[in-house]
Amino acid sequence: MKVRIKFAKDGVMKYIGHLDIMRYFQKCMRKADVDIAYSSGFSPHQIMSFASPLGVGVESNGEYFDIELNSGNAKSVMDSLNAVMVDGMRILSVTKLPDGVKNAMASIAAARYTVIMKEGFEQENTDDSKVDDFLKREHINIIKQTKKNEIEFDLRPHIYEFSYDKNAYKMLIDASSSGNIKPLSVIEEYARFCGKEITPTKYQIIREEFYTYDDNNEFVPLEALGEDF
Repeated sequence: MKVRIKFAKDGVMKYIGHLDIMRYFQKCMRKADVDIAYSSGFSPHQIMSFASPLGVGVESNGEYFDIELNSGNAKSVMDSLNAVMVDGMRILSVTKLPDGVKNAMASIAAARYTVIMKEGFEQENTDDSKVDDFLKREHINIIKQTKKNEIEFDLRPHIYEFSYDKNAYKMLIDASSSGNIKPLSVIEEYARFCGKEITPTKYQIIREEFYTYDDNNEFVPLEALGEDF
């Protein structure tokens, strides 16, 4: 059966890159004695796929990966994995995916972020009264770096929600493969709109959740596609 696992990553673990996180979970599966399925062939490997890489230094309360299980139930898998987690890693939910559901990476439509000033840095104040005017703009054009060149890109259609209050930026933005944008790109453009500049290295990015579309074309968390087992 196909299973979706949601986890949080923070503390010192935010400095561990994506490839090492994949290896970490492979080892955890063995250590927790999870009955995960393996591929066939000359060099079998655990059947495991992640929703999206998390940048080094970014924290998250809503990361996902899918696996295939031969046996087990949600509680036993969650408890067994949490028993072997290191500080900064926590399993938040384990759900069974119905037949026909796309894998986590292919399902992503949007992501929710909170961005705050890192501890020890002087606050860079931005005018919170201009959020409505910022969002009323028909176009928010930026220069986006692609693998081959730089292109002009309109941010506005990809910003679904945006707010700034008490030194915290909160946003829901496009995270699909066709329009994936970075939270700092939005903040930099908002600061520029306010006539100011920010220092990206001063900010802590927290990815709160990944969303996909339900049958009514509404955003729902990736875990909402799963069911208890």
